Amino acid sequence: MMRSLWTAASGMMGQQTKIDTISNNLANVNTTGFKKSRVDFQDLLYQTLKFAGTPTTAGAQVPTGIQIGHGVRPVATQRVFSQGTFQQTDNPLDVVIEGDGFFQILLPDGGIRYTRDGAFKLDTDGRLTTSDGFPIEPEIVVPDDSVDFSIGSDGTVTIMRPGLNEPETIGQIEIVRFVNPAGLKSEGRNLFTATAASGDPMVGTPGLDGFGVLAQGFLEMSNVQVVEEMVSMIVAQRAYETNSKAIQASDDMLQTANNLRR
Repeated sequence: MMRSLWTAASGMMGQQTKIDTISNNLANVNTTGFKKSRVDFQDLLYQTLKFAGTPTTAGAQVPTGIQIGHGVRPVATQRVFSQGTFQQTDNPLDVVIEGDGFFQILLPDGGIRYTRDGAFKLDTDGRLTTSDGFPIEPEIVVPDDSVDFSIGSDGTVTIMRPGLNEPETIGQIEIVRFVNPAGLKSEGRNLFTATAASGDPMVGTPGLDGFGVLAQGFLEMSNVQVVEEMVSMIVAQRAYETNSKAIQASDDMLQTANNLRR
């Protein structure tokens, strides 16, 4: 059996994975805080028919050997945590992180998840939550009688009460960062989970020790570039077609050999 059949088939499957990733990126082009993914490929093992440096006559050596590759495989789908564009909303509950960091989200089971989505809401208890109703950690509770709500660049949350001239601090938004954010596990709903690859979360104050600062009234949009994804999709589609042509060529060669007559 010709090697090219399986080699080209691995190329088609690899490009299918790339198209799947591009499709997910494009589907989330308007998702707040979404980070695009890319596919990293790796060539498969090689069959060595002649080793380079093999001695020949008169003490000479073969300068180059003969190696036949066996295709490609996807080795990683890496999240690209570049900064997305900012959209001004003038909603006091919308918060963006300018720079490195993630918000901490408390799930009902007590677990902590991480997100770049700062489109927060208030629940019936006045807690600052995600769109799914999960509160941020540490908890921020806005009193019912507050008339103004403000979040500073360092995460300090202050309110104004009726009849008072001075703002009252009700909490502090902390953010976390990771040594390797690409190692985070995506769970959907704009949430990430820490893994052994990402390292332990480092909690800090916005604007200090390398952490990003907060900006109220803004949202971070997806970092997906539509034109870039469309070009990548065209390249993947053409690569898929080219590999299919290689399979057809191999099949034609096998058919020719099968039709040989003595």
